[in-house]
Amino acid sequence: MKYCSRCILPDTRPTSFFDRNNICDACNNFEKKKNINWKAREVKFKKLCSKVKKRKARYDCLIPVSGGKDSHWQVITALKYNLNPLCLTFAPSAQNSIGNKNLENLKKIGVDHVLVSPNFKIEKKFIYDSFKQFGSTAIPVHMGMFQQSFLYATKFKIPLIIWGENAAFEYGSKNDSLKGFDLNQKWFKVHGNTFSTDSAYWEKKLDLQGKLTSYYGVSDEEMKKAQVKGIFLGYYFRWDPLNSYNVAKKFGFTSEKKFRKTGYYFFSDLDDNYISIHHYMKYFKFGFSRIQDNLSIEIRNGRLSRAQAIKILKKIGYDEPREDIKIFCENMKISINTFKKITEKFLNKKIWVKNKSNKWKLKNSLI
Repeated sequence: MKYCSRCILPDTRPTSFFDRNNICDACNNFEKKKNINWKAREVKFKKLCSKVKKRKARYDCLIPVSGGKDSHWQVITALKYNLNPLCLTFAPSAQNSIGNKNLENLKKIGVDHVLVSPNFKIEKKFIYDSFKQFGSTAIPVHMGMFQQSFLYATKFKIPLIIWGENAAFEYGSKNDSLKGFDLNQKWFKVHGNTFSTDSAYWEKKLDLQGKLTSYYGVSDEEMKKAQVKGIFLGYYFRWDPLNSYNVAKKFGFTSEKKFRKTGYYFFSDLDDNYISIHHYMKYFKFGFSRIQDNLSIEIRNGRLSRAQAIKILKKIGYDEPREDIKIFCENMKISINTFKKITEKFLNKKIWVKNKSNKWKLKNSLI
């Protein structure tokens, strides 16, 4: 693995690439932010809000929310610009008490809220099979959240879907056309964390024809016909996870100061007991962790030097979310040993080798 000369992400990160100066796409995109006229972008957003209000729809926008700090930032920003949002949550079966508490807090802030609860028996099978096949526990919830948002907005003629940051811009993408303000099915296929699968694929794979209705959405053509547009708020306003947290905190968002579920931030990825496993699998596939994602953001924002970030990474190490793994295994009725065998299937042999003790070792690790 090669590491970015500015942050601490390796070149094995999917959808990213390094330039001739050994700088990753995410760092180069961050530099581009410095040349963005954010005041002009805010004016664009105000014009968009004005255009939306003229539609006189029952709801001006739909905001997909999990209950996290970014959900709060999106909702608070929409209300600040006098939009009337409908919030939608696709309820994961592993949602925990912090997630529930923060969803309730969003309603207290002053929005209507729809909770879409899939058949948990079917979702359980879906999660386990996607974990076995792709090493991901998050395919069902990502697919459900995106597609239900597209569906609700189109069927109820809600003009705007407001998402948070654009991962293609913030973290890198080989397709420049996906780095703007527009979120549609084309973007979702590449950056939606579903390995380019869809509901039809999983219905056939799981032998569940007609039973994955919760995971179907609508086409880009249907959205266009209904005059529904999906946008990234991070295009109009500078996205920074620390800023999102500070805004959310003022409006009652709950996090536990000493509690860090996965990664470096104590205020992120708190609401679900499987999200840590989703991030944990990157270590086997790509040789880096959620901590490196977070610390690299801190480096770009000038809050940490690269040397300081490496020191923190060495101190914390690569997260193994043992409590969440235990919960996952209990829910799926599998042993910890079975879980470990599945994870080992996804070891990337280009970056992992066996040492003299016949144990797997990551080549060229920062720690």
